[in-house]
Amino acid sequence: MNPRDLSLINSLSAPAVHPDALHCVVSVTRPDFRADAYTGQLWRVPLTPGGRPRRLTRGFRDTMPKYSADGASLGFLRAAPGEPAQLYVLGAGIAEPVQLTDALLGVSWFEFSPDGGSVVFSSRVPEEGRYGTTDGVGPGAEDPRLITTFQYRMNGVGYTGDKPVQIFHVTLPDLDAGPYIEPRGRAMDDAGSETGLPDAVQLTSDAADHLQPVFSADGSRILFTSSPDLDASLVSDVFSIRPDGTGLTRLTSHDPGNPLTVSDPVESTNGHWLFYLGQEVSVTGTDFVARNTALYAAPAADPTAVRRLTDPETVDLSDGTIVPHLGAEVLVFNRTRGTGELLAVDPRGRVEVLAAGPRVIEAAGSADGTVVVSYTDPQTAGDLAVVDDGGFRTVTDFSETLRRDTVVALPAEETHPSADGYPVHGWLALPEGPGPHPVLLNIHGGPFSQYGWGYFDETQVYTKAGYAVLMCNPRGSAGYGQAHGRSIKEAMGTHDLADVLAFVDGALAAHPELDGSRLGIMGGSYGGYLTAWTIAHDHRFTAAVVERGFLDPLSFVGSADIGWFFSAGYTGTDPAAVRAQSPMAVVDAVRTPTFVVHSEDDLRCPVEQAQRYYTALKLRSVPTQMLLFPGENHELSRSGTPWHRRRRFEHLLNWWSRWLPTPQNPSPEQAREPEPVRA
Repeated sequence: MNPRDLSLINSLSAPAVHPDALHCVVSVTRPDFRADAYTGQLWRVPLTPGGRPRRLTRGFRDTMPKYSADGASLGFLRAAPGEPAQLYVLGAGIAEPVQLTDALLGVSWFEFSPDGGSVVFSSRVPEEGRYGTTDGVGPGAEDPRLITTFQYRMNGVGYTGDKPVQIFHVTLPDLDAGPYIEPRGRAMDDAGSETGLPDAVQLTSDAADHLQPVFSADGSRILFTSSPDLDASLVSDVFSIRPDGTGLTRLTSHDPGNPLTVSDPVESTNGHWLFYLGQEVSVTGTDFVARNTALYAAPAADPTAVRRLTDPETVDLSDGTIVPHLGAEVLVFNRTRGTGELLAVDPRGRVEVLAAGPRVIEAAGSADGTVVVSYTDPQTAGDLAVVDDGGFRTVTDFSETLRRDTVVALPAEETHPSADGYPVHGWLALPEGPGPHPVLLNIHGGPFSQYGWGYFDETQVYTKAGYAVLMCNPRGSAGYGQAHGRSIKEAMGTHDLADVLAFVDGALAAHPELDGSRLGIMGGSYGGYLTAWTIAHDHRFTAAVVERGFLDPLSFVGSADIGWFFSAGYTGTDPAAVRAQSPMAVVDAVRTPTFVVHSEDDLRCPVEQAQRYYTALKLRSVPTQMLLFPGENHELSRSGTPWHRRRRFEHLLNWWSRWLPTPQNPSPEQAREPEPVRA
């Protein structure tokens, strides 16, 4: 694909399966260059053979569809251009949705009550005097912020303490009633503060975020998670509260020697069991490094009688949520060896793999025993399938245009031994045409993340430009057990460096169509770290790209939103040991031309990391450039504005055309050469 083909990539939400299991609704969004935003609508997808998906709504960006339990109402979030998302509800057989909210900072989550008569939702509530709550007081004129906790900022959000996520409860209006008419003229004198929207009751008010509220199975309580301790711990808990805002209760208790970060509380459909996800963080409350996420369950009547249902050494449920299934089971998502599996788990701990294979299942919906999943694979950016009796039946083809209008390079799975014999698993994607091809080693972020079988725009852009792409999951990655992930704890740049270099060596030895004399290396976040670390220790690479990098663990501690625990977790706290793992400490050894790419609003890896690294290279006369994106954060390559994502790819291809030109991506000099005159 070319950078301009980003607009062909459709992303799908979790499917909302109607209670009769005859159809589902899914949101389909894509980057839109004309709007320089992500646009999309809801689609109604028949689940019986022969049906055709139809567009259901026509909003600018309609997302997160959810059915009420009786199927009479369909809720979703709708955002107008430049505006935050608000909650809407569409009644059965009604063409126009009804708006329920007008939250200043938008709605981020919602769930229907079991009887379908009300909705719980979450929204950030700004402190008075900030974020436009006072006319004439802009961001530069607000009062100063007094900071007293470690956790006060978040990448992509900014300051959090002055706009915590709160929970609201709202009763649905009569969806058959006539529309609200905005008063005009003399009628405005009698209108008062009338808005035409139902009154929402705020249930929480603490400074902490209150996340993922859902109703209990009988509708008597609302479950959510929160982390009241913002100063020294990653521990969080499941709480419940009544729909009228009374009876706040903490439902979880922790082993003092191994507390949890918890998320996604939900009761089983029959109301007998409470499920949630949990990640152990050890006695310190901050040891998050390579901790797999497990599923926990307790009787709803006795939440203290909790047990862990999955083994965190072999199963990792970090990607995805919990979906109630049948009476007492739930569906969860396991990341393993580059795939995303769908598992069904019951309260006794019986685990059944419902769907696996060379794909990544991202979300699921369940109704009346029918399971529908949204997934991605090497040729599919996002589609739906029905999972039944061990089968996998696709019911949409939202990637048809992508496959038709672009050449999709299919990655081949490979394993090569590291220097100590450890198997390094990964993929090779080749461009069209005969070799030898220049090679780009692409290193993922995290580090506790993984490359896998999903459609990856990076791979497609580089293979289209004539490059072979190598991707592997070295030690430190997710998907291969906790020992694999924790092997680089306080030892960054050791096993991981050996593994990526060994994967390159193994691929070059196995594939004569690869040009071992023309190698590039690139990566973002932790991938930026390992790229910068590699080029200080190995000089085989012609050029490098260091993007949004974790480049100096020492300054990261005070500048990053997660700096107060991340650096200590991965590089330790001994100054000498930290320096021995720091790319900034070995920048004198870099000779490789390096392109430094960063976003100005990145709070995860702050822009000072890039600026200092770029300046250090420049002072040492290493060929370098720095590309800074205004208004973007750490997620630029995944969810930045469409125009910036396109420009990022164009600048990266320009860099590679300079140092590793190909016929498809010629150097500026080659591009200017006139075509030979033919007789």
